[in-house]
Order: sequence, then C-alpha cells, then structure tokens
Amino acid sequence: MKTAVKQPVAMPDAFVILFFVMVLAAIATHLIPAGSFGMQQVEVSQDGVTELQQRIDPASFKLDTEQQHGVPLFAEGGGIGFLNYAFEGLVSGSKWGSAIGVIAFILLTGGAFGIIMRTGAIHNGILALIEKTKNMEALFIPLMFVLFSLGGAIFGMGEEAIAFCIVLLPLMYALGYDAITTVLVTYVATQIGFAASWMNPFSIAIAQGIADIPLMSGAEFRYGLWFVLTLFGMVFTMRYAKRIKANPELSPSYQSDLEVKAKQQNTAQEHSHYTGVDTLILLAFFAGLGWIIWGVTTREYYIPEIASQFFTIGLVIAVLGILGGRLTVNGAADAFKQGAAELLPAALIVGMAKGIVLVLGGDNPETPSVLNTLLHYSGQALGDLPAWLSAWAMLALQSVFNFFVASGSGQAALTMPLIAPLADLVGLSRQIAVLAFQLGDGLTNIIIPTSAALIGCLGVVRLDWTLWARFAWKLYLWLFLLASVAMLLAVAIGYQ
Repeated sequence: MKTAVKQPVAMPDAFVILFFVMVLAAIATHLIPAGSFGMQQVEVSQDGVTELQQRIDPASFKLDTEQQHGVPLFAEGGGIGFLNYAFEGLVSGSKWGSAIGVIAFILLTGGAFGIIMRTGAIHNGILALIEKTKNMEALFIPLMFVLFSLGGAIFGMGEEAIAFCIVLLPLMYALGYDAITTVLVTYVATQIGFAASWMNPFSIAIAQGIADIPLMSGAEFRYGLWFVLTLFGMVFTMRYAKRIKANPELSPSYQSDLEVKAKQQNTAQEHSHYTGVDTLILLAFFAGLGWIIWGVTTREYYIPEIASQFFTIGLVIAVLGILGGRLTVNGAADAFKQGAAELLPAALIVGMAKGIVLVLGGDNPETPSVLNTLLHYSGQALGDLPAWLSAWAMLALQSVFNFFVASGSGQAALTMPLIAPLADLVGLSRQIAVLAFQLGDGLTNIIIPTSAALIGCLGVVRLDWTLWARFAWKLYLWLFLLASVAMLLAVAIGYQ
C-alpha cells in the first residue's frame, strides 16, 4: 500500500491576506467611533526664515457623534464601501504617490524594461561582465548594500528601488543568487538607511520640524545607528547569499526564479554573443540611469518625473533595437505590453492596500476616521508608563501605525503632533520621539503588505508577498530588537 505524499500547506495569496485585513478594518469601523483633530498655525523657523505652518492640535481631538459610523457593504455615488475598496484604492491619491501614482510608475517602468530585456543587451552584457570580473564578485553585494542604504539615508530612496530591482535581478541570477537577494540588496538596504537617516528630507526633517527641534539635529547618534543597522543588514544578506549560491534549492523563491530565468533565456537566446549593438543599448541605458540619479539628487525628481524618464529610456532603446535589428516596431510594442502586464498584480495590490486605509476613514487628521481615534487613545495610554517603557511603546506604536500609513511624510504629519507633547509629559526628549518615528516607520516597511514600494519590488522580481513574509519576519525581528536597544540607549544617555 502506497503512502500518500503529504503536500506542503499552501500559503495564502497576498490578495487573500489583504482581503481579510480589509474584513477586520470594516468590522473596526462598526465598533470604533471615528474622530478628528483641529489644526493650528505654528511659527516654524528654518535657515533664518520664519513661516506659519498648519499643525495638528493634540488637545482638539473629538469624536464624531453626528455621523453614522460603520462602512456600508456597498456605497453609491463614489463613496467608500466594503465592496468598493478595490476600485477606490486603485484610483486614490495623486500622481505624486500612492496609489495611482505608484501604480502608473510600476506599469510604465515595467513596460520600459520589457523593451530593454527583449533586446537581450542586459543578458549579453552580464555574461561578458562576469567573464571579466570573476575575482571581484565578493565585493559586489557589500558595495551595493552600502550604496542603497546611503540612498535611503540621504534622500529617502524607496520607490526608486523598484527600478533597480529590475536592473539587478538578471545580474543576481547570473552570479548564482536569487530574487530575495535582489530585494535585500536594494529595497531592504534603502529602508535600513531610511530608518537610521540623519538628513532624509522626507522623514526626519519633517518630523523634527513638527516636533519643534532643530532640523538635522542629533546626527551623531544616528551616524552610529546607521552604521550598526547597515552592517547587520549587509552581513545578514551576505550570509544568506552565500548559502543560496552553494545550494540554490534552499531559496524560498527557487521555483519562481526558475520560471523567470527560463523566460529570460528564451527572450535573449537569439542574441547570445556580445556585439556593438549591445554596447550602444547599454550606454543608452546607463546614461538614462545617470539622468535619473541626477534628477533625484539635484532636481528633487519623484514619481511623475522618474516614471517619464524610464518611459523615455525604453523609447530610446526601442529605436536602437529596431535600427540594430534586435526588434521590429510591433515587437517593441509587444515587449512594452508584456513588461507592463507582468507587473499588473503588483499594481493591483498597491491599490487594494490603499483601499484598507480608505475604509478606515483615510489619513486626513481633520476628517473623522477610525485611524485618528486609534492614534489618539494609543497616544494617551503612553502617558501612564515609565519613561523607558514609554520610549519603547512609541517605537511599537509607530511600527503598528505604519501598516496603515506607509508614507513616511504622511505618518510624521499625523503622529508627531501627538507623540512629541507626550514625550514631554513622560520626561523624554522630543528627539527620542522622532527616533521612535524613524525606526518604527522605516523598518516595518520591509515586511508590511501595505507598502507600495515593497510590493512593487516583489512584483518586479516575481516574488509573492507571502513567500517574502515567511523569509523576512526573522530579519525584521532582529532589526526591531536592535531598534529597541537603540531606543533604550537613547533614554539612558538622555539623547537630545
């Protein structure tokens, strides 16, 4: 009698997980009343210039007793209902961010890289590069990790990592690594840098400004924290990559990697030798990347400009591919459509994750929402704890809240007006409150399914979020432990 082979339990798809989170959010709207805050004008001085800014008044919180609470099953007239969350999430926001901006960015960038990969130039270039740099491979991962961590620390690199995941994935495969290594080197590195930043204008500068402490202050402590967290992440990544290279079947993404590799080989099999056409295409490609880096660092380009830049790169390479005999006109169009289609699931998840926030009432402090109520009462509870425990609880609160508001600047604007005064009440410096925001916001971005940048990166390397979560939870716990130690150390030294 044959023994039945026990099949492994299948992890639920990311869409399934988001749906059940959506169910919990909808139930919460019936159990928790919505609340809102009033705004006040505050004088803020920066570089010798004083201006008035709108800030949340922590003492102004009030529950909405007039409005009927509880999200309806189905809403008409463009309202937010339980069954409307997918559509409303997909069309929410603006071109500057989640959800519609990030969705457009993912699709356009995916289409552009569909053209680039169809030419076979990256495949051929990687093979030529490996042949010439076999002895320098050991430096590749640590160098890339540090560079991406610096990107997160200096200018808040996040969504930009999506494009670099596409760029580096074929190279990682060629070096014997996997999709997870690609995400670790790019996106995870940026978020570690983001969490320990001393100058990121999109997180620490906003949070410190709201907390009324000097901008970019407390940098010395953050320098050391960045070094420790980056070193830990780099060593973790190198150890994992070494293990996977020795035994690829240990990779959680092994099966999906095989499928992607097969597609890449089929795509480039007609062009197995490096030629002058490859050189022209790669020169155009790297010139385009230089243009993007210049735009981000000197012109403050963001999602609209970067998406348009990648579309332009794809267009230029399509022309070179056609002139070089690598593509036909219709072939270029087909490659663009296929590249965008392969990233459609990631784009849909971005919109649906945003729909959860909308069901909870949105993240506008002046509009009654369940999120505002949760934030208000969570903040009040911190006032009854000892100073050291309050500091750790601030970190935990910011980590949990980041699930719903994954935007660093958005979370700073919503939470810091409440957390900063609470720090005063329990005898902590406002610098510690800002540190709790930074670490809670940045580190949870490596695992939460509501992070548009994470889902985008996982989408372009064809890695399901559930597989990533099974791998990344240990890494996150280690980083959270280090962050907790940093918070306690900050309290012990009276970090200002």
